[in-house]
Amino acid sequence: MNILAPSLLGCDFTNLESQIKAVEEAGAQYLHLDVMDGLFVPSISFGMPVIASLRRCTDMVFDVHMMVRDPERYVQAMKEAGADLVCFHQEACVHLDRTINQIKELGMKAGVALNPATPISVLDCILDQVDQVLIMTVNPGFGGQEYIPYTLKKVRTLRKAVTERGLSLDIQVDGGVTLENCHLFLEAGANVIVAGSAVFRGDAGENARALMTVLQEREKRVQEENTCGQI
Repeated sequence: MNILAPSLLGCDFTNLESQIKAVEEAGAQYLHLDVMDGLFVPSISFGMPVIASLRRCTDMVFDVHMMVRDPERYVQAMKEAGADLVCFHQEACVHLDRTINQIKELGMKAGVALNPATPISVLDCILDQVDQVLIMTVNPGFGGQEYIPYTLKKVRTLRKAVTERGLSLDIQVDGGVTLENCHLFLEAGANVIVAGSAVFRGDAGENARALMTVLQEREKRVQEENTCGQI
């Protein structure tokens, strides 16, 4: 299933609730929440109090992307704030197994994120334990960047590994996604698309609907191809 995850980092913070409602009504399934600590990445964004406040506004899946050092310190608090999925960086965590288990024991889905230059191979031992892998297609910490072309190869490599091992985890991409290039990430094998500026710059609802159309058309095309291949 293809999923649109608008990144709140790109929204107008003076109109949070209305913009969230606009993308929800447009069909976006996830709300991507970037938590930054100013240490793992240069920027500081928002934390648990904001997430808890937003939880009262919507039933969308809260996809929390933790760009923080030692993310295991915050897992319990994220659960209490209303997170449904917690994704942390391999580069920021010493004990991947322990943190994945910690997230799942609290009833949330677990994801692991990789920076652009981090190879897929670092996930070999835990790939069957996660619900989602996030391939950063820009260096994390700032919105509005152009995607790094070699990250498309990483998505293809990961999708091949997931298929060969018979796994069903989601592959998410984050960074530089636009209406014009969204199809490249889908064709490479991603099925969860994070978009900040592409959604919230202008009419959020209209932009989200346009991206949802691309995602749905791609999904329909793949289903038709699979059906033809079974005949």
